[in-house]
Amino acid sequence: MNVFFFLAQILSFLIFPLTWIIALLLLALFLKNKKWAKRCLIYGIITLLFFTNSFIANIAVGFWEYPITLDDEMTSDYDIGIVLGGGMVTIDAQNKRMTFRDNVDRMLQAAELYKKGKIKKILFSGGSGSLIFRDMRESVLLKKYWLDIGIPDSVMLVDTISDNTYQNAIYSSKILNNVCPHGKFLLITSSIHMRRAMGCFKKAGIKVIPYGTNKRTGNFFYGMSHYFDFKTYFIPNIQAIGTWDQLFHEIIGYFIYSLKGYI
Repeated sequence: MNVFFFLAQILSFLIFPLTWIIALLLLALFLKNKKWAKRCLIYGIITLLFFTNSFIANIAVGFWEYPITLDDEMTSDYDIGIVLGGGMVTIDAQNKRMTFRDNVDRMLQAAELYKKGKIKKILFSGGSGSLIFRDMRESVLLKKYWLDIGIPDSVMLVDTISDNTYQNAIYSSKILNNVCPHGKFLLITSSIHMRRAMGCFKKAGIKVIPYGTNKRTGNFFYGMSHYFDFKTYFIPNIQAIGTWDQLFHEIIGYFIYSLKGYI
């Protein structure tokens, strides 16, 4: 198994805000020094309130997300749309059906683009992406679903090996250079993930046009008016922690990739 992939998974756990909160509260509970125990409790509560505030989380993400490419801004059609995997689908073994998750907008937007004739073929790039379920290949599951809903096999390509964004670019480039070396390519992934993805594909020598999906926020001022309500400002929301987790994952991933020369 790729050592970098393993270390990235461990780092993702360590930077998860909930990890910090739990650590501070445990210290408050078990520290014998009452002064430091009280400080840890206060810091834990402040950290919890900060990272569960939806407004703060969405404003922060809004500065990182890549701008959306609108359909009417697309000046031409593309030979291949590259859909990057990332927790879109898994198997519910007990009920024998697929279960779709947070990033499924990538696949749905790609399906619409195909139906509109904006992209001629689809490349699903994504292997397991898991330390445990190594045989569960996301691109294989996505292709099966498309076949089940009537999309022809002839328009689909798959990369079943990639575990991360760097590998998405490397293995996709091999496929693209083989089947369509001079084609026009559309890169379809989440707006929060697009900066790192674009950097990796550029480094791999593949020119792509970004097509961001599942964008969490509009522009800054739109975001302020949209989230101006009591609940968003003052009521803690556990989902905001997940938003911060994704943001930290992308920012740290971007700089680690920069250090390793992946982008």
